[in-house]
Amino acid sequence: MKTEKYLIVIAGPTAVGKTALGIDLAEYLNTMVLSADSRQFYKEMSIGTAKPSAEQLTRVKHHFIDNKSISELYGAGHFEKDALSLLNDLFKTHNAVVVVGGSGLYIDALLNGVDDFVEVPFEVRQDLNEQFKEKGMAWLQAEVKQLDPNYYAVADVYNPQRLVRALEVCVYTGKAYSSFLNQPKIERPFSAIKILITSEREKLYANINHRVDEMMQAGLLDEVKSLAAYKHLNALKTVGYKELYAYLDGSYSLETAVDKIKQHTRNYAKRQLTWFKNQDDFERFAPDELHKIKAYLDIIMQEA
Repeated sequence: MKTEKYLIVIAGPTAVGKTALGIDLAEYLNTMVLSADSRQFYKEMSIGTAKPSAEQLTRVKHHFIDNKSISELYGAGHFEKDALSLLNDLFKTHNAVVVVGGSGLYIDALLNGVDDFVEVPFEVRQDLNEQFKEKGMAWLQAEVKQLDPNYYAVADVYNPQRLVRALEVCVYTGKAYSSFLNQPKIERPFSAIKILITSEREKLYANINHRVDEMMQAGLLDEVKSLAAYKHLNALKTVGYKELYAYLDGSYSLETAVDKIKQHTRNYAKRQLTWFKNQDDFERFAPDELHKIKAYLDIIMQEA
């Protein structure tokens, strides 16, 4: 086995064609795929998360799909630790592994690490959010300033989500939130080859609209109904689910809800592209440039 190990990162906006391309490359490299999609982890959410099909999953082994329940807390830090542990095993028998996803936060966590925070129970966050609603922003600011003046000095003190996050860590651990920041990162056992898959905007938006129609035909509304008891969970506050809950609550007609899903998915794809384009070390390709991507990988991997 070669000593140099490679993580092939296939990133890009939703509906651009990452899944199929990742599988083609995994077959070419005789390896496996790690999903870095923050919603494909959840086994209860299938249609609305555009998971690989059963046929695709038989072609190439995938990890981090259907491995968690929506009731479990699973963030970028959890993914970083689990993915690095798995990669340490996979690289014993493979020179390259493919990771596919559009969740920039999770890809960045895998490549660069995240600050290591203790997991705070949901009840602590819920209690603080209720106190914030009752007592207001001034109370929240004062609590954070008292418990962690160093963080308060540099924080966006008008962002309640960030202040509640800092406060919950302080309350639960008894330590300042800032003490967990900028900790040493775990060394990566691989070299990353970063590929951004892009498409013309009109084509991408047409793909998104078509995919939403296919999801509805496949039974997305029934999937949403089956999970109604859990709609308060963060996992279900996701495009494709929240709009249909608004329909079920009587806020939208079904036609409006579907249009909103398409609109919000297009908005999400635009944000994804903006994030990845701001990372200057991604090589850009179109989704149909498989041969060019193979040649690009061959050049890099053979030079090592």
